[in-house]
Amino acid sequence: MTTAFFSHDDCLKHNMGPEHPESPERITSILAHIADTELQQNLDWVRPEEITRDQLLMVHPESYLQQLDLMAPTRGRVFTDPDTSLMPDTLRAARLAAGGNIQAVDMVMSSQVTNAFVCARPPGHHAERTKSMGFCFYNNIALAALRALNFHQLERVAIIDFDVHQGNGTVDIVSGDERIMMCSSFQHPLYPHSHVHRQPDNIINAPIEANCSSAEYRKRVEASWLKKLQDFRPQLVLVSAGFDGHRLDPMAETNLETEDYRWLTEMIVSVAHDHANDRVISTLEGGYHLRALGESVVAHLEVLDAVY
Repeated sequence: MTTAFFSHDDCLKHNMGPEHPESPERITSILAHIADTELQQNLDWVRPEEITRDQLLMVHPESYLQQLDLMAPTRGRVFTDPDTSLMPDTLRAARLAAGGNIQAVDMVMSSQVTNAFVCARPPGHHAERTKSMGFCFYNNIALAALRALNFHQLERVAIIDFDVHQGNGTVDIVSGDERIMMCSSFQHPLYPHSHVHRQPDNIINAPIEANCSSAEYRKRVEASWLKKLQDFRPQLVLVSAGFDGHRLDPMAETNLETEDYRWLTEMIVSVAHDHANDRVISTLEGGYHLRALGESVVAHLEVLDAVY
């Protein structure tokens, strides 16, 4: 079987301005880097469909969805927070990104593909149940988790979030749900400055200080996550794949290298091999230095593509 790669041109139409770091060029850089590798031929390329309203309601209440619909402009922009704005094409792109995650779960769970990467935007892990923030509107990874649990009737799903910013939205949604274990590494202190301490047992945090080296990062993550993941025995591993911890990324001060993302993916794949029949679904979160992002995603995909 193969790795499914979900991408759609309409995800490029969401554009919060020429100076905004969460730009359409993030996707085009990833695609350009893939084009220079064997991944171009190896991946199973899939155009996602929009998520349905009923599927969105697994995570977000109707009042929140209506609020976004009413705020969405026909031209110009409407800010939902100082860094996040709705444009005319934003919600279409967000529905495609969320829909790609739903389709990825369905394809992996039906054994059409081994694993999947959803290369879509806007990202999702800062979106809380009733609040958009941090460039995010719908929480893609939480939607994927609940699709796997409620529709495919899995009992245990792991979420691994290695974005340099903590996935506060995902924590808000899955906190206390014993069917889900969320393992998260992030720079601390750093945006969003929440959900670090006094978390329920299903939230495993590995906060990382600024200027953390590759060696220290690997040691911290392995010590915090690995045994708990093995004990949890996930039937599916979901990944909030943010690549903004790279040393070249302007959004934080950690010093990860491209090879650290390869190592992370190898660890994730190992856990999935032991417990989840190799089932991994990864979705793009952060990563704002275009070359570092492209190279890191290629490293991530090469590990996923090597799973048979």
